[in-house]
Amino acid sequence: MIRRNFTKLLAGVSLATSFMGTTAMADDTMRIALVVKALGIGFFEAAAKGAEEAAAELGNVEVIYTGPTDTTAEGQIEVINSLIAQGVDAIAVSSNDTDALVPTLKKAMQRGITVVSWDSGVAEEGRQVHLNPSSNPLIGNMIIKLAADHLPDGGEVALLSATTTSTNQNVWIEEMNKVMGNYPGIEVVATVYGDDLADKSYREAQGLMQSYPDLDAIIAPTSVGIVAAAQAVADAGKIGEVNVTGLGLPSEMAGAIESGASKSFAIWNPIDLGYSATMIAYQLASENAVAEPGATIEIGRMGSITLDESNAAAMADPFVYDSSNIDQFKSIF
Repeated sequence: MIRRNFTKLLAGVSLATSFMGTTAMADDTMRIALVVKALGIGFFEAAAKGAEEAAAELGNVEVIYTGPTDTTAEGQIEVINSLIAQGVDAIAVSSNDTDALVPTLKKAMQRGITVVSWDSGVAEEGRQVHLNPSSNPLIGNMIIKLAADHLPDGGEVALLSATTTSTNQNVWIEEMNKVMGNYPGIEVVATVYGDDLADKSYREAQGLMQSYPDLDAIIAPTSVGIVAAAQAVADAGKIGEVNVTGLGLPSEMAGAIESGASKSFAIWNPIDLGYSATMIAYQLASENAVAEPGATIEIGRMGSITLDESNAAAMADPFVYDSSNIDQFKSIF
């Protein structure tokens, strides 16, 4: 059974008949809360579709898809406190802040609630397992490589990230900086933050182009920022001058690829990510798996993960989308 707290329902998602009834849930139904950074973001709505798939496959799971209306730790804390009061069995959260959620999540675990972070993690003491969408070093290398591949003679690039406290973006940028020596001639001239808000990200991209007239690329490791930056480049008449790349959804970036505002970008499959996070939460909450270094956790059609020394694991490598394959994927997510 699925409970949605969407700002709008996912288009094209059909639920099995067994999930549409209004009868009371069986006592043994497990309730897993999928807590996202903010409602109304396509990436997380796609992840919710994967969570629904996992629930249907498992058969005795209710997924509660929820999150704040903006990307703040305070909003997520309020949501999590509500879930604790409801007595859910598991919480799987993509965090807006590495540390701020820890006390609330510790309270959840003290009350017997399984806590998993995914996508954007929390500090170790605030969760049992963290699922990275991919290897952080691979993502860090990928985001700069996407820009450098189209700048054989080097050039100026700038970063448009989410928030200053976004765990995943900060780690990816750190990993990117470690490999900058592999890309001679590429200079990172600025890092700005759009707070995963379309209008602010758009303004920040405009500001980058105004402040750095020789800018060659904007790297946005956020699905909101990359779309906003591509629109800002198009509106500024700088298609062909400034290439927008980073991490985005094929459905949202198809127009930018077609216009030439973006030559290529990458992402993992958010449907698979939501599916995997739900599977991990289920396996831990049902005591089919343990959260300890070296443990292997089965995650359905995605195979299995093995936890590292920090009880974290990676799902899959990033995949590059460009004009050769965008039409194949844009209708999927």
